[in-house]
Amino acid sequence: MTVSIHENINQIRSEVEKTAAGRAVKIIGVTKTIPPERIQEAHQAGLYIFGENKIQEALNKMPQLERLPIEWHFIGHLQTNKARDAVRHFTCIHSIDSLKLLQQVEKEANKIQKKVDILLEVNLGGEESKYGFSESALSQAMQASAALQWSNLCGLMIIPPYYEDPEKVRPYFRSLRVLAEHHHLAQLSMGMSHDYRIAIEEGATMVRIGTAIFGERGSVSK
Repeated sequence: MTVSIHENINQIRSEVEKTAAGRAVKIIGVTKTIPPERIQEAHQAGLYIFGENKIQEALNKMPQLERLPIEWHFIGHLQTNKARDAVRHFTCIHSIDSLKLLQQVEKEANKIQKKVDILLEVNLGGEESKYGFSESALSQAMQASAALQWSNLCGLMIIPPYYEDPEKVRPYFRSLRVLAEHHHLAQLSMGMSHDYRIAIEEGATMVRIGTAIFGERGSVSK
């Protein structure tokens, strides 16, 4: 059965508005492995923020979509040697997961005098397979960010452990919200296709949705 991107986006937007109950929540279309023509279809359906996980994949797509008023967010693990491209081509980087990366992004932003929004990724599950600051290391990152001129720290991001039952993820989202409130940060990037409603109930201001918009992932068209 053909996936209707337009119908999916309308349904998700309705769910988000209902769950948010008046709060502003941005829907970020996650476009990992999604070809440009399907991103264009999502844009025509009213989505304008898209999140990419890999720099090179994003750079291959962007020229084909440059005429569209798209806001690109980088949401995957970012290596320090890719910070230059991330700063140049993205409005917001969700996945600052080390002091070294934080400093490198600031350095690259300074070079081209460009303001870039950033979020600190937090690993509350303690999973070795996940990146991010531990809760205890977050204060040091906050202190380091206070000296930044070009990198605008606006919030926190999390990729919690996966559970079939999204209710089991709620404590992670709640803990991230408490951390953000403690550090006076307004933005919370949390929640994906199977748990975004729970994330919004716990205070998400940005949800990263791929499968629920585009269907199961295939390979990028050449």
